[in-house]
Amino acid sequence: MGVLDGLRPERVFHFFEEISRIPRGSGNEKQISDYLKKFAQDRGLECIQDELYNIIIIKEATPGYEREEPYILQGHMDMVTVKDPDCDIDMRRDPLRLYVKDGRISAEGTSLGGDDGIAVAYILALLDEQSICHPRLEMVMTTEEETGLRGAEGIDLSMLRGRQLINLDNEEEGVIITSCAGGARVDVCIPVQWEKIPEQGVQILQVKVKGLLGGHSGGEIDKGRGNANYLLGQILKELTKQFAIRLVDMKGGQADNAIPREAEAALVILAEEKERILLCIKKETEKIKEQVGSSDPDFAVLCTEYGETEKTEESRIEEHNIKAKKQESYNKLYYNGREIEECITAAASNRALDCLTSLPNGIMAMSGDVEGLVQTSLNLGIMEQEQDNLHLTYAVRSSVDQEKEALCRRMQEIAGQAEASATVRSSYPGWAYRRDSLLRDKLSEVFEQMYGHKPQLQAIHAGLECGLLAAKLPDLDCVSIGPDMSDVHTTQESISIDSVARMWEYLLAVLAKKE
Repeated sequence: MGVLDGLRPERVFHFFEEISRIPRGSGNEKQISDYLKKFAQDRGLECIQDELYNIIIIKEATPGYEREEPYILQGHMDMVTVKDPDCDIDMRRDPLRLYVKDGRISAEGTSLGGDDGIAVAYILALLDEQSICHPRLEMVMTTEEETGLRGAEGIDLSMLRGRQLINLDNEEEGVIITSCAGGARVDVCIPVQWEKIPEQGVQILQVKVKGLLGGHSGGEIDKGRGNANYLLGQILKELTKQFAIRLVDMKGGQADNAIPREAEAALVILAEEKERILLCIKKETEKIKEQVGSSDPDFAVLCTEYGETEKTEESRIEEHNIKAKKQESYNKLYYNGREIEECITAAASNRALDCLTSLPNGIMAMSGDVEGLVQTSLNLGIMEQEQDNLHLTYAVRSSVDQEKEALCRRMQEIAGQAEASATVRSSYPGWAYRRDSLLRDKLSEVFEQMYGHKPQLQAIHAGLECGLLAAKLPDLDCVSIGPDMSDVHTTQESISIDSVARMWEYLLAVLAKKE
């Protein structure tokens, strides 16, 4: 018996639970793509699977709807895969563990994948149902949307007849999205040099930032939530002004389009300077707490000492409870179960942290036309220490292409000053507002008839695939709709059961309405 059995609409939740058993993080979509292909073949439906594992499934019109304009229904099959540190799920191999609480569906210890699994579930239910009325349906499900819209960029849509597209990647019921930002990914590689760790008088100190809310780097970038990678960089950069710290490891974040909740670094420090270093961290933490305020109420900085054994001692900085054991000089240093023999030089550590903190992060510009809309932003989503460099991955967004390009150039200039490189990839266009839209008018009319009030028309800062797809199909008319979701791209992600049901009925009404 399934966790979602008994929920309505039954077929939608049945398929949502089925695909939740299939690992489908970005770049790992072959299994879900093959499932969708077999689903179509089992029902005798025309199906196209390309080399990127994109899927197109065609369902012909029901009797009486043959003359109606076809609809393209579109979503992406991949999901952002993030999990809590203590979660034992391997998100490349294991199914999600769904649960229901307070009228919402979530997953234990991981992201839910409602973004955009609910679109796939809606599409499968529409293809499976025989009793609904609809024109020709052309279902498009893409790959690698979350990491740069690679599937949408490479898909061939030349066989499609439809010129009205309903994107099902919205996360707010009652809102019809009419335009969105474009974006790009920027990879910054900061070269580092290693040296032997001094034999005496040093120890390893781990500094961890945790307790942040995180969130979608488009949808929540305006909420003032702290970026763990960037905040950790600020703290460590402050240390370099007074101490010759040496990095051993530095990492944080799990997806470039998710605001990271946790980050950590391991440093080699002089044992005699430990107390002053902890005091400096405490002072910097207090400054940051004033910055984040109530946006991240559980923000904390933890310091853990590592010496010649794996016995560690943890102190929560913001509680001013710095506990220290008597320090000695160690002949060997251990960190996370392994002996550490090398560290990054003090000069290279300083240069890496200077580059990290010099690069911008967060909101760069607000729209002058739409009140409250972020126009340009970037998010340091992934930070990882590699052998030869510190690798930073940013998601850049802007509804103004010139600003996006200018921000990427600025990042390249800053990186160059630190003898680092910044590579721009996966650039995609925004989706421009269409002044005259028959599709938008139709969806607004049906919504008002069903609910007694007009829907909200909205431009968003998050990225959707509509801009790329519109470039492939001349005169394509697009809108985006979807049910209520919250905290997407985090382990707190959830989706409203009642909203899923209402949006299902709304979608059926739209498809059934004749011109």
